Amino acid sequence: MTHAAATELAAATNENLANISNVLIYSAMAVYTLAFFAYIAEWLLGSRSKVGRTAAALTEKTQVAKDAVTVKKAGGTAVLERPQVVVRTAAGERDVPDGPGAHGGDEQGDLYGRIAVSLTVLAFAIAAGGVLTRALSVQRAPWGNMYEFNITFSTVAVGVYLAFLALRKNIRWLGLPLITTVLLDLGVAVTILYTASDQLVPALHSYWLYIHVSTAILCGAVFYVGAVGTILYLFKDSYESKLASGGRPGRFATSVLERLPASASLDKFSYRVNAAVFPLWTFTIIAGAIWAGDAWGRYWGWDPKETWSFITWVAYACYLHARATAGWKGRKAAYIALIAFACWLFNYYGVNLFVNGLHSYAGV
Repeated sequence: MTHAAATELAAATNENLANISNVLIYSAMAVYTLAFFAYIAEWLLGSRSKVGRTAAALTEKTQVAKDAVTVKKAGGTAVLERPQVVVRTAAGERDVPDGPGAHGGDEQGDLYGRIAVSLTVLAFAIAAGGVLTRALSVQRAPWGNMYEFNITFSTVAVGVYLAFLALRKNIRWLGLPLITTVLLDLGVAVTILYTASDQLVPALHSYWLYIHVSTAILCGAVFYVGAVGTILYLFKDSYESKLASGGRPGRFATSVLERLPASASLDKFSYRVNAAVFPLWTFTIIAGAIWAGDAWGRYWGWDPKETWSFITWVAYACYLHARATAGWKGRKAAYIALIAFACWLFNYYGVNLFVNGLHSYAGV
């Protein structure tokens, strides 16, 4: 086979792989849509009355645990033991038990929830196949433009969610907002950001591409999970405050918010995921600086992407500091966390689309 024929065959193979990648991404979107409806069914068909009964029963048991004691007789010796009711609220916070979950403690709701998770796993596998075939079509890491970053980011975000579930963390309440935004992200990717397979500019031909960009994607996915937890915390905290002040929230708010974990649990969850990934975000910035030194001959030049990466780092550092400061715990710290995630989003979308700089090498 001549060199020209081999080149033509390789080009045709790469084009076929790119087409397969597109088909897989669209197929993943279709399955994610089915999962989206299954998550909605889980919320709608979960018993609302059972949610209320469960929450009331747990609250009553918690009160009994505070006041009552039982007596055991062991070898003629009376032993006093206080019954324990496990709730996930932090010390000093409202004594509110976690809700039963998105399914509302209902078997039918739980069935739809398990179907939704199964569909999410299937869609994740298909999307991962789409990312892999995209990489094979260009014979490089599939992170050379915003389209490739988007499809990888959404896949990693779902992977983080499924990893929490595999670790038996009760976060199925995250499924509906996650899949909703994943569908929006993929919709934007295939309609607005799509870029045909192509090779990288010379500045990107470095092993630092695999290190810097992969960690940036993982950090963004975990920051996103933390941001969703923070938003839900703000809603749940307002709901609990209204109840504590004698208010009566609407039926819809009661149905949704009573199923979520307690506000203290949501706050703790968001803090832990943000705190866990913050060192990796620090490493991401350092890795980018080292790569910039190799590619452009300087480690830091206050390029717009570099500047907003640093601003994001400062914002999350302020959040972690505020969360550890007594006067700034709770809602104040939550607002800082959302500002920090907004900085991350602008660093990705805003800087890439509207600001020119050395990182504007890949178009969209």
